[in-house]
Order: sequence, then C-alpha cells, then structure tokens
Amino acid sequence: MENDSAALDRHTIRALFHQGRYDEAVALAIPLAQIDQLAPHPFSALLDDAVAQDRRLEYLMLLDRIGQAAAQDCRLLDLRAIILQQIGRLDEAESTVRRALVARPHHLPSINLLVSILTQAGRFEEAEAILRAQYRTLPDDPATIANLAVIMTAQNKFAEALQLYREAIAHAPTHAQIRLNHSIALLKAGYYTQGWAEHEWRLDLPGHTSLPRETALPNLTPDLDLADRHVLLTQEEGLGDTLMYLRYVPLLAERGARVTIWGAETLADMMRRVSGVERVQVGGDTPDYDYHCPFISLPRAFAATSTPFGVDVPYLTVDPAKRATWARRMQDDRLLRVGVVWAGAPRPTNPDAFMLDQRRSMPLSALAPLFRSRSATFYSLQKGPATEQLDITLPEYRRVVDWSDSLNTMDDTAALIANLDVVISVDTSVVHLAGALGKRVILMDRVNPCWRWLHDRTDSPWYPDLTIVRQSMPWQWSDVVQRVAALLRKERRK
Repeated sequence: MENDSAALDRHTIRALFHQGRYDEAVALAIPLAQIDQLAPHPFSALLDDAVAQDRRLEYLMLLDRIGQAAAQDCRLLDLRAIILQQIGRLDEAESTVRRALVARPHHLPSINLLVSILTQAGRFEEAEAILRAQYRTLPDDPATIANLAVIMTAQNKFAEALQLYREAIAHAPTHAQIRLNHSIALLKAGYYTQGWAEHEWRLDLPGHTSLPRETALPNLTPDLDLADRHVLLTQEEGLGDTLMYLRYVPLLAERGARVTIWGAETLADMMRRVSGVERVQVGGDTPDYDYHCPFISLPRAFAATSTPFGVDVPYLTVDPAKRATWARRMQDDRLLRVGVVWAGAPRPTNPDAFMLDQRRSMPLSALAPLFRSRSATFYSLQKGPATEQLDITLPEYRRVVDWSDSLNTMDDTAALIANLDVVISVDTSVVHLAGALGKRVILMDRVNPCWRWLHDRTDSPWYPDLTIVRQSMPWQWSDVVQRVAALLRKERRK
C-alpha cells in the first residue's frame, strides 16, 4: 500500500509533466514505481493528460527514458504500446505489448490492447482468434463477448455478430457501449428500424445531449400532433451527421412543427435556407422548446413513417451570390471540374477519432495518379492541417487549385461545390455536403467502413448520385485511386 507521501509524489509527477520538467519527473517516478509493482505505474496518470494536450511524443520520450531503468516493467510496456498505437506505429505497438504478454500471458488488459492494435491494423482474423480463445475461457464475460462481436461486424459476419451481441446484452442489459455497438452492427447490416431504436443508448454515454429525456421527440405516429409545437434540433457529433439529417426538417414543418436548430456556426447560413427552419441559434442558452431532438435521433423518430430516409436530395441550397462569385473565378475553366478531399479532421485529443482518421485519410501523394489527367482541373476542398501537403513540390500538384483560404464556412464550400462537376473525397462531411446538394460524389472508403455506407454496396440509399470505391486491403489506397481514375475518365462536364 502506498503511504500519503507516495500519493503526494504521484501528484508532483503530474505537475512536473505539465511544467515540462521531465528529468525531475523521471527521477521521482523510478523509486515510486518500485513501492507496489501491482499498482498502476506512476506515469499511468499522465496518459490522459498527454492525450488531452496532444503531447504523445513527449510522453513516449518519458516512457522510453524511464524504461531504461525498468526495461521489463509490463506496466510501462502497455503504456508505450497504447501511445504507439495512437500515433500509428502499429508494428512497434504490437511488438511492445507482446513483450508484456510474455511476462503476463493471461493479463486481460494487455490481451485486449493487442486485439485493439491488430484491429487498427486491419488484421481482423488474428484479432478474432485471440478473442475466441478468450471467449472459451470467459464464456459469460459480456465485454469479451461484445469485443468478439465487434470483430465479427468488422468482417461483415453479421449473423454471428448479432447473436454474440444478444448474448452480451443478456449478461449486461444496461451497458450503454455494448448496446451502442449493437446498434452499429444492426445499421451496418441494414436493419434500420431496430438499429435506430438501439442507437438511442448512445445518450447514456458522456458527450451527448444533456436535455431531459422526458421531452425528447417521440417516434412519429399519426396521433402525434406537432402543430405549432416548438421542436429544437441539436448538434451532437460531427458536421456530417447534421448535414445528413437536415433532410428531415421539411417533414417536421409539414406536420406543423416550428423548428429551431441549435447548431454549429459554420453551418448556420446554410441551415437557415433549409425548408421549414424557423430559427438557427449558435451558442447561448438553451432555446425554448416543446420537444428536443439530437440530429442523430431524427431517423429513429421517422423510422415508422412513409419517409424513413427524409426528403429527396437536393435538400440543401447555396447562396446565389457566393455561387456567382465562384463561377466568375472559374469561368475560363473548360475542363472537367473535380473537387478533392484526401483527409479528415485528425482530432488528436480524442483517441478513437484520432485513430479512425488515420484509417480513413490518405496522404495527398496517393492521389498523384489522378492529377496526371489532362482532361480535368482539380479544386482542393481540403481544410485543416492536411492542406499543408499542397506545399510539397510535385509536378502533379500543379493541377490542383487551392482556394481553401476563401472557404471560411461550409456555406462557402457549398457554393464552390455547386460550380464543380464531381466531388471525390474520403469519408468526411464534404461527402454529405455534396450529396445533400445533389452533386455527383465518389467516396473513397476504408475497409470496415462507417455503418451508413453499409457493407456490400457501391451505391447509397442516402445519396442517389454517390458511388463508393472501397479499399480491398486495409491502409492501401493505390487500387482505390486506380478505380477512381477509371470512373473519372467516364465523367463529363455538366
């Protein structure tokens, strides 16, 4: 057991890390780590701070430094593997956690970490084999059962995945994360009605709506009277979700609802033009409402109606003046006009989102074969850190027009898209923006995609003019780009 002095030392180590006094933090942690080797390592408390401050490389340096004095400390090996996985050094992460498992072959957190690393690498069969062995050992453990279900879902083996989820839920019926993962499997398999109902379990997790459940918009039935009722729609997760589900707003208005959107500033102007929107608020206090509904709950509300997918595209419109401005800038371009997005928002302070973005994004260099086309002009729709890749001097990049400094909001991006013939993008909000505008879209998608793109289709029930080109191997984009290039050769000016 640690004494009060040891507990104080742990707090001091954390303060030293915040101050960048790394030598002192290491010196204090080395003897402290020996007091109780079954307790969490003193540096384990720094993991969340390193992630929240995006200081992973500094943290890794600290782990390596203290590891010189305790090379076989499995606690340090696991922490190191976690960071290596998050920054995409998957081979190193795997070898590191396997070293820990040599010393502790049955240590469940290390086993689950290895499974997570293999899953991130797209090595689903290897992850499945480990989880099946764990399942035989722990047949009644809901976490093990649910983890195996996740791997089966990743391999599109939905019958077994859903059966496993039923087993897990029988053991842990109120486990919100298991229920949410179950919903994703249902939706990915195309079982929308049940999937949307199950998806409400996300609201029991942190970071979703804090508004009271009793005033949530119920499922819409012929008996539900929305006439003159104030319905508040709220931003919940990414911009893509909002863009995707704005399609339900006109239908709420048809039922007499007075719709207020409490959302993101970058979408505000565009949302104001959606048919049926009475008011858009950005920030501030909670607007008045009779019913509230996060955007992601709208499909659940409409699931039993005659319009479960909302109104047809296009349900978004562009600012005429902005559209005309872009048209003037592009008036001399007689080639096929192609918008491109090659990376999503990295969100490094959110580990799950950070690692997902590594799987869905590609380096700009992967698109170089596209840029060799002499029949197209490419317009960058990219925002964020990935725009810096355009500064690399490659001959192919000279065919990419970069006006991203003028794309201050999604409304600006929409007006530019309106002047293009086709948009080519990885799985980002721009796919939803272009699709909602009724624009031709080619989605370059990853292995084990988001549920909304289903699993065995090259088209989408959400956006009729969208074509999905999916990886045949995890992390490999070359064949995707080749297939996109072939599609592009068939495109014509609109």
